[in-house]
Amino acid sequence: MTVFICMLLIGSAGYGWYFIKRKKRRETLLASPFPETWDQILLKGWPVYTTLPDEVKKRLQGYTRVFVEEKNFEGCGGLEMTEEIKVTVAAQACLLLAGREMKKVYSNLKSVLVYPHTFVAGGKGIFGGKYDEPSARLGESWQTGTVILSWHSVQGGAQNIFDGHNVTLHEFAHQLDQEDGVGDGAPNLHGKTARTWAGCFQHEFKDFLAQIEKGKRTVIDDYGATNGAEFFATATEAFFEKPKQLQEKRPELYHELKTYYQMDPNGW
Repeated sequence: MTVFICMLLIGSAGYGWYFIKRKKRRETLLASPFPETWDQILLKGWPVYTTLPDEVKKRLQGYTRVFVEEKNFEGCGGLEMTEEIKVTVAAQACLLLAGREMKKVYSNLKSVLVYPHTFVAGGKGIFGGKYDEPSARLGESWQTGTVILSWHSVQGGAQNIFDGHNVTLHEFAHQLDQEDGVGDGAPNLHGKTARTWAGCFQHEFKDFLAQIEKGKRTVIDDYGATNGAEFFATATEAFFEKPKQLQEKRPELYHELKTYYQMDPNGW
């Protein structure tokens, strides 16, 4: 028992030391200016960056620096990993966090895998069960700590900020949803906020499915009808890229997303 307790104490001390080192490393990163080359990458390739309020942009820059420093990036399918890819992916992913003071930066995420174009999952593809039907995909988010993206789609989503489609926002919304261990459209919420979210989400998802069945056009992409997790991810895309339309068509859902993300894109 004594040996076990000693091992437990040593493990706890090591865990605590890790967080202390990470905190100091982050403080050093945040105290230094945002790299000019990174700023130019975002100004050139991501128009929404120029519209952000100063406070949101400052937090976004901080999150982006930490993301690039702490997450592993890997080029796949012959893609050479570059600073442009890292910064473009990181900044868009961190837009979902930029309404809050820095605490967690996708704590479950370890690696971002980036392919030049679409990748094949299932069957004889790289991912999925060998008996799954193969399909070409633009992105995936795994609860085990990996996000997979198509660089071509990442660039397209960054440059077209009004079409309601952004693979980076979509997959990282899944990462937020999966932080509690389940990807079900209910991100990690507590107390009254969780109850309010659940009630609104169920109502909005049910109404969304009814609209789809009637063949009506919706602000949120039809893919959101797949399940609750996809509804949350596609609603997030609409929230950041079609905020005015989403607020007009689904004001309660817009309010819940605004509360969750702690920002109002409609004000940009």
